[in-house]
Amino acid sequence: MTTTETDAFTAEWRAWHRGREENLAAPHGFLSITSLHWLGAVPARFPDAPGEWSTGPEGVTVVLDEGTELVIDGEAVHGRHSFGVIPERGGVNAVWGDAVIEVAKRGGYDIVRPRHPDNPLRVAFAGTPAYDPDPKWVVTGRYEPFDQPEPTTVGAAVDGLEHVYDAPGRIHFAIDGRDLSLTAFPGYAPGSLLVLFTDATSGVTTYAANRALWLPPPGADGAVTLDFNRATNLPCAYTDLATCPLPPAENRLPVAIEAGERIPFERR
Repeated sequence: MTTTETDAFTAEWRAWHRGREENLAAPHGFLSITSLHWLGAVPARFPDAPGEWSTGPEGVTVVLDEGTELVIDGEAVHGRHSFGVIPERGGVNAVWGDAVIEVAKRGGYDIVRPRHPDNPLRVAFAGTPAYDPDPKWVVTGRYEPFDQPEPTTVGAAVDGLEHVYDAPGRIHFAIDGRDLSLTAFPGYAPGSLLVLFTDATSGVTTYAANRALWLPPPGADGAVTLDFNRATNLPCAYTDLATCPLPPAENRLPVAIEAGERIPFERR
């Protein structure tokens, strides 16, 4: 790269990183979560959410006290409200004053996670340390789809919880002449991919449990770009109130990926 190209590369990365931090520290981002409640058949009250909460075959239900309301999709609800059956990795955000009550399903369990903007973890957030961006960590790989998506069960940041992903394929690449590969999971956008991984820096300079890399759809020839400068922490790197998935065993890279986000200040 020329000096001009390197400067542009660095500026683009810094803008991306600022956007990441702004999203994380948003008033109702992950740093605003104050608790994690696992719902059951017996109605339960929580100190940081209104009403009584329960779940069953017909999904999550809340019974609000008189004079209390939640706002869901712009509509105020009172009394008894059914959220219905929430799909895995799905969720609903219900507004309660200046807070948001997240109702979601993770690992087959219905949960409530209140998000309060004044949570000390969010108020004290000082950004996320990261390696300086370096073009050498932009690697071209080759995506090989499986004949059929392979159900892949992985652990979670919460003990005893499991996540199941339909892995569509595997990515092959090389670092310093060493052949490596990563099992990929579906990303958010159609055709995009997500890889969860650890490497030799994990638990030393980067978060021990996992890091994530979001990839654009591979080209028609299977070519895919892995920019490890954009390897990110998942929410569990900042808070114990996250249910993040762990990488599959084959995604534990035996090399040091000295790029991307490092151990958050909150974990030091």
